[in-house]
Amino acid sequence: MGGGGSTRRVTFEADENENITVVKGVRLSDSVIDRMKEPSSPGRQHRGSGAVNDEELKKRIAEELALERAKRDSEAQKRRLKQEQMYVRDEFGKLLERERISSNEHLTRAILRERAATEEERQKAQRFARQLEEKDRELKKHDAYYKEQLARLEERSAQFYKVTTEQYQKAADEVSARFK
Repeated sequence: MGGGGSTRRVTFEADENENITVVKGVRLSDSVIDRMKEPSSPGRQHRGSGAVNDEELKKRIAEELALERAKRDSEAQKRRLKQEQMYVRDEFGKLLERERISSNEHLTRAILRERAATEEERQKAQRFARQLEEKDRELKKHDAYYKEQLARLEERSAQFYKVTTEQYQKAADEVSARFK
């Protein structure tokens, strides 16, 4: 900035109070005007009654304009940087939101799968419980049947024993009576 030299020509005039007046369409800030009003340094050349050297004034104005331009460019760059930061922040927020939604969906699917598996396990457990109860009833039925059969067999056995004992006793009595 300011290194290329401007092709625009600007003419300045100083009034009686050494105020600078812009003749051709250049706006100067108050700070530039204030610095231009300052007394010149010892190395400066003066024309007649306190007039400022045109070349020195042009150089000074060019420096001031370059500073103003640099300041504007810096502010514009800061604004662009803030806009980019806001954009990045918004995009990051959107990305986080998409990740959160995706994570929630994944979690929801996992929970649904777990619920389905749990329900299936519960139904299996109920089915096995019913089968176990049925087997238990069947075993009790068999147990009752075999106890009944055992009681019959014991009764029969007792009857055979009684009959056999009676027959033995009778036979023993007969043999005893015969050989007496």
